[in-house]
Amino acid sequence: MHPLARVSVVLALLSPLAASAQTLEQRLEALQQEIERLKAEVAALKRAPAPSAAEPAAGAPPRVAAATASSVPPSREEPATSIFGYGEFNYNRYRDADRTSRADLRRFVFGFGHNFNDRLSFNSEVEIEHAVASSTDRGEVEVEQAYLDYRFSDQVNVKGGLFLMPLGILNQTHEPPTYYGVERNDVETRIIPTTWREMGVGVHGVLGTGWRYDTGITTGFNAAKIDDPAFGVRGGHQEGQLADARDLSWYGALNYTAPGLLVGGGLFTGNTGQNGQSNPLLKGVAARLTLWDVHAKYSVKGWDFQALYAAGKLGDADKVNLVTSAAATPFAAPNRLKGWYGQAAYHVYRNGDLDIAPFARLERYEIRQQEDATLGVFQDPRLLSSVRTFGVNFRIHPQVVIKTDVQRYSADAGMNRFNIGLGYMF
Repeated sequence: MHPLARVSVVLALLSPLAASAQTLEQRLEALQQEIERLKAEVAALKRAPAPSAAEPAAGAPPRVAAATASSVPPSREEPATSIFGYGEFNYNRYRDADRTSRADLRRFVFGFGHNFNDRLSFNSEVEIEHAVASSTDRGEVEVEQAYLDYRFSDQVNVKGGLFLMPLGILNQTHEPPTYYGVERNDVETRIIPTTWREMGVGVHGVLGTGWRYDTGITTGFNAAKIDDPAFGVRGGHQEGQLADARDLSWYGALNYTAPGLLVGGGLFTGNTGQNGQSNPLLKGVAARLTLWDVHAKYSVKGWDFQALYAAGKLGDADKVNLVTSAAATPFAAPNRLKGWYGQAAYHVYRNGDLDIAPFARLERYEIRQQEDATLGVFQDPRLLSSVRTFGVNFRIHPQVVIKTDVQRYSADAGMNRFNIGLGYMF
């Protein structure tokens, strides 16, 4: 065979091998690029902050909505925007025939949360009370929360806007399936004015295993707006609505959680005179208000135990009397407030989503008023009362509850009643 012909045959035989080598080289290069991309993703995941292991409150069902301040960053798999809510339908039948027994859509609440990224989030709640709100109806529409929260670390988170005060147990966890009884307890309604929120800025986070702190500067109360002695200083709460803010307040709370256990307390203090911005009779009057509480919850072997003590003092109550005694219905200003309760519940039946738990609660509240014979305002004895509540919570789902109970008031028998409620959260 001619030499040139031999060369042609060899080249023809080598061509497929050369093409295969070229294809293999391309595949190896593509595989190397994919490996580098995966390495970059793994490095980015390692740099991302790990979520903190915050324990839920003892005895409470799992929360599915970020309705309270949290330092836990969102998961990468969670949607950026979330919708949550809760509500309750209550029926109250009084033993006193002169009192009107009522059925009420007590609260209908919805909220929106948004995670801008792993550090910055927004939370909000809008509440409609008593089904209808208008100038001629008793219903209200109010923003219960609206705040931004920035997470620097598990230890340091900064929030700003309208948010709930961390006093008591009920104020920050008040969805119907999370507490016993149709009505919220009297101590955390009359002494701690649940649901209580203020506008301001706060810092919160974890301090070692199980410890959590929350502190900040906010708006405060306005003594000129106190309007119902049966609920202590609650009427002076400004709710972020064109709040007089000449006098600001400080709050602080510290809580410890472990499996089945919550122990903690909180303090709020600030002047309420607001330099007479709402009423010139309080110009130059400090009227300092201080509220504090200690509380505990413990769950063990089917039992849920809960206890709380709260107290407060309104300074310059004699000067505040000049305002309250001139009201359409004159009354003595609240001076000292205190209350406590103890509660026990036992889960007699649990099967899947079903949970039946009878409970009993004993509480005592005292709203001491600043009497003044000259102004004609005196202590209302009905504001020094004990309350006994016996009932049962029947959960048909961890987030849906049917409740019924009876209540007896020592100082005002006309308040004795039978209650039925239906509540939900999501």
